[in-house]
Amino acid sequence: MCGIVGYFGNREAAPLLVQGLSKLEYRGYDSAGVAIIENGDIKVTKCKGRLKNLENKLEENPIHGLVGIGHTRWATHGQPSDVNSHPHSNKTETISVVHNGIIENYLELREWLTSEGYEFKSQTDTEVIPNLVDYFYEGDLLKAVIKATEKMEGSYAIGVIAKNEPDKLVAVRKDSPLIVGLGKEESFVASDIPAVLAETRDVYLLNDKEFVILTKEGVKIVDANETEIKKDIYKVTWDADAAEKGGFEHFMLKEIHEQPKAVKDTMASRIAVGQPIKLDDINITKEQIQKLNKVYIVACGTAYYAGVVGKYAIEKLARIPVEVDIASEFKYRDPIIDENSLMIIVSQSGETADTLSALRLAKEKGARVIAVTNVVGSTASREADDILYTLAGPEIAVASTKAYLTQLTAMYIIALFFAEQKGTVSTEKLEEIKTEMLNLPDKVETALSCKEEVKALAEATKNEKDMFFLGRGVDYAVALEGALKLKEISYIHAEAYAAGELKHGPIALIEDGTVVIALGTQEELFDKMVSNVQEVVSRGAKVYAVAQMGHEEVKKTADSVVYVPKVMDLLAPIVAVIPLQLFSYYMAIAKGCDVDKPRNLAKSVTVE
Repeated sequence: MCGIVGYFGNREAAPLLVQGLSKLEYRGYDSAGVAIIENGDIKVTKCKGRLKNLENKLEENPIHGLVGIGHTRWATHGQPSDVNSHPHSNKTETISVVHNGIIENYLELREWLTSEGYEFKSQTDTEVIPNLVDYFYEGDLLKAVIKATEKMEGSYAIGVIAKNEPDKLVAVRKDSPLIVGLGKEESFVASDIPAVLAETRDVYLLNDKEFVILTKEGVKIVDANETEIKKDIYKVTWDADAAEKGGFEHFMLKEIHEQPKAVKDTMASRIAVGQPIKLDDINITKEQIQKLNKVYIVACGTAYYAGVVGKYAIEKLARIPVEVDIASEFKYRDPIIDENSLMIIVSQSGETADTLSALRLAKEKGARVIAVTNVVGSTASREADDILYTLAGPEIAVASTKAYLTQLTAMYIIALFFAEQKGTVSTEKLEEIKTEMLNLPDKVETALSCKEEVKALAEATKNEKDMFFLGRGVDYAVALEGALKLKEISYIHAEAYAAGELKHGPIALIEDGTVVIALGTQEELFDKMVSNVQEVVSRGAKVYAVAQMGHEEVKKTADSVVYVPKVMDLLAPIVAVIPLQLFSYYMAIAKGCDVDKPRNLAKSVTVE
């Protein structure tokens, strides 16, 4: 979840580190800091709070140097504080480290190092790393880092500098993302590409247990035996502006408006009328699909709700049983999974720790794994058997919007591909669905026109403490996502229920004035949904509905209705979620919340 940046070159490190960290703010953080080699000594500045606090400190007490590391921390061990902030150093301040991930055996290491005379100031797991490196240091920083990692269990991406080797920066990754940026007579390490994009488009994507050494001679990558590894340069093709707000007030609003393009890009070259579905990085055969006895869709948060829609789509079109699992729970229930099972993991970053854990379990059991991810070169994309990239582009706001829509699109593409291979849907029906999907970008654009009425609704309900979201069929999946968005960025308690479940308990919560958001985009279930709306209205609820154009009768029951373009039932979530995204956004604005960086949340959750 944290962001790390490192710089080695011939320019002042401090402003470049801060610039890089500012591009990683989307990952979520509660403190920030830098360590820079100045006149042969390591100087550290760090503090709790936003990056601006660090900038202010550096303005008051500048650090001048050409080599440094920086960090934005999201607390896992120890509360947010100046002391717990990164970078962390050994007692003599000759070695300094930034770390993304979690050292699972840190208590054991801490106890051992204490017995060896080492002292600890913080509550963090990270502080064991500089002390470990110090313990093994005998004049060669790389060798010391290698030996330290042999002792460490867990996940990490770390950057290390040492007073005794001021012209060197060493970094390594295991289960946490790390890239290398290649400039002219300078180089960078970072958790993600946006951190270096202002300076270079040439990067190396590091694999697990690959060590990188930045020196005046350039960049060298080696394995744990110090054998050099040659890598191809990955050329970043998306614009730097893609990581900026582009004139919108917030990244989230910008990304909501980017959804028509994101959906279109995700379908491009994969879906064409009259042509078979083409999946560039999925090599599963027709025979393998025929043998599948079960599909597991495993994900967290918003991606999980995309998986719920995926279950409906795959079961309806391909007639394969599907289970949708929360990644953090999957391996602990001893799932029945074998070589005839398929796992689809869904992760925007491709670095979600719980999801990667499920992926690895599936592979141990002999199952095939398809990764649906937005990040080229991510751990998920490298470890899965097959990959379907969602092509949403960089998503900066912590609350996911365009990544979610592209995940839905990916689910439909996979379902269509399976149906095509199995012959479970007629050619005519497949072509109808493809045509509908290709029209979705325009319909998403149309759905965005509800902004003003949704904004007015948010203003009218901004003082509510609780809200309920109702839906049937795939509308229930959309209701789950709508409730999550509202919780994430406006901090309003919201719950989603399958509307037919109301009578089995939740209806007891409905009283005079209770706000209910009702989704009614399913033709087959519309009349039943109207009946469920009447049930809450009769108990005093205020109902705000989302329905497809043409359903005027819902106005007779609901207090207000937002209409979205008409789409076949199965594909309706793509347009139905748009008003809910906008509602959560404008609600957060009305309540004065930090839209792009909601409290306690992180974009990429890289610890279990």
